[in-house]
Amino acid sequence: MLRQIAISCLVAALALPAAARTRPPYGGKLRVEVERDPWQRPGGLARSLVLDGLTKMSPDGTAQPALAIEWKSENDDHRWQFRLRPGVHFHDGTPLNSSSIVASLTALCGAACPWTAIHAVGSSVVFTIDSSLPNLPELLAGDDYRIALEGAGNPVTAPVGTGPFQFTASTNGVLTLSANDNCWQGRPFLDAIEMHVHRAIRDQWLDLSVGRADLVEVPAEQLREAHDQRLAVVASPPVSLLALTLSDSGALANPSLRAAIALAVDRGALSNVIFQKQGEITGSLLPAAVTGYSFLFATDRDLSKAHELRGGVTPSPLTLSAEGGAAMQLAAQRIALNLRDAGFNVQVVSPGAPQHIDLALRRITLETNQPQPALEFILRAAGLPVPVQESTPEGLYKTERQVLDSHMIIPLLYLPRACALSGRVRDLRLSLDGTPQLAGVSLSDIQPEAAP
Repeated sequence: MLRQIAISCLVAALALPAAARTRPPYGGKLRVEVERDPWQRPGGLARSLVLDGLTKMSPDGTAQPALAIEWKSENDDHRWQFRLRPGVHFHDGTPLNSSSIVASLTALCGAACPWTAIHAVGSSVVFTIDSSLPNLPELLAGDDYRIALEGAGNPVTAPVGTGPFQFTASTNGVLTLSANDNCWQGRPFLDAIEMHVHRAIRDQWLDLSVGRADLVEVPAEQLREAHDQRLAVVASPPVSLLALTLSDSGALANPSLRAAIALAVDRGALSNVIFQKQGEITGSLLPAAVTGYSFLFATDRDLSKAHELRGGVTPSPLTLSAEGGAAMQLAAQRIALNLRDAGFNVQVVSPGAPQHIDLALRRITLETNQPQPALEFILRAAGLPVPVQESTPEGLYKTERQVLDSHMIIPLLYLPRACALSGRVRDLRLSLDGTPQLAGVSLSDIQPEAAP
């Protein structure tokens, strides 16, 4: 018996150095390069590192506690109460309280908030809504509702939050974030993240190849090329919806013209030519993997029917804008050609152009894989705040069909999100929306501390 105990102790002692070797080490600076503004809303990488929400998404797509530790609904989901996590502080040391939550959320969305009113009640935040909103916990996990301290820092380029990293500096296109030692979730492994912004994809890949970058972007249309170049790619499932949103004013106040546009777009050409057969063609707002009924929505182009619906009417010239990089601009140009084939005169303009925008090509990223809140996310992101009350497949299909029959939004493709890594990056995972979860990343060339 004593011999067995001695052997067990020896095995445990020998295992300690191995544990020390495999434990993620603390320290080091991660070098990240991005093409767009890292503070953009929604989806900016810096926002996800600096700011937290009242809730966050679990791996299974449901809301779980974050700055709020529990919540309850009353009056058939017309009133929600969220109790805050105690002892949380903003990066400047200011305690988080219900008043700061109310101030932040009011500044974020104002009259466009999905709730009617919000109040600070002790250590809780209370939302009241005119119509039932069963998906509020999931909505609050979205990037649009992350909490920043009002009146501190720069709310656009240097917000003060409660997240695992805090803003340190921004100089000559380099944004530096440092670890929040007192983060309520625990300190991240990295000491800092150095983020080079507005870097072209080719420049990002070159820097990765010569060791000047650790994490770079891989657009969906370049995934095949990235694999051919043997980059270490981490990719999500198709989570980014490419969709065309339409105005219901001006020439497009005519629903028949909007229906003609929906039939004139060639999804196959967009998928095969622009996006290199990545992702999946869709005629539904939710992907097939989420609902199983997407095949019920047609995706084929029908130019004859489009001409029939137009009825010989020659509408005034339409404007089409596209958010994003070169691939989105090419996609917009191809859509414009499709619509000209159907008798529409379409001009592609820059995003934010002063003239009225009739059509907008957008990417809307799923932040959950639960169908009911996912559909609500998409509709709100598209500017169509239709309450999603149904949770059954039949009810969700009916809601989707109602929205799509209005032709205010035309789903086109679902695309993956991806990034490429250097060999020193350990334990990178992607969130449900494809965002790199850098708070859990460590670097392999940092010497780990010995086990105590």
